[in-house]
Amino acid sequence: MNWKTLYRIYKEEGLIMRKRGGRKRASGTRAPMAIPQGSNQRWSLDFVSDSLSSERRFQILNVINHFSRECLAAVVDTSLSGIRVGRELSKIAEVRGYPCMAVSDSGTELTRNAILKWQEDR
Repeated sequence: MNWKTLYRIYKEEGLIMRKRGGRKRASGTRAPMAIPQGSNQRWSLDFVSDSLSSERRFQILNVINHFSRECLAAVVDTSLSGIRVGRELSKIAEVRGYPCMAVSDSGTELTRNAILKWQEDR
C-alpha cells in the first residue's frame, strides 16, 4: 500500500497522520577553533583501525601537533587500553611538554575513565 492510499484511508476515518521528526541539529552556536600560534598549544588524537590478511584487527593511535603538523606518535597494537594511551601520552609529554589542549573526534575511545583521569591529573 502506498502513502497516498494510506493517507486517503486515514482521512476517511478521521485519523491524524503522525508527522515524522526532523533531523536533530546542534544546539547553540559553534565558534571556529582558534589557529594555534605555537608548538604544544593543541594536539589532535585519533584512532585508526585496519586488519591484516589473517583477518586479525589492529589499532593505531595517532598524536599530531597542529602547529607544526608533525606526527608526535603512531602507536600500533591489537588492543589499546585507556591506561596504555595515557602512558603513551605521558611519554610524549616528557620529551615535548604537555599541550594546552588535546582534541579528538567524538569517538568512545578517548572517553574512557583512564583517559579522563589522565587529563584531570595533568
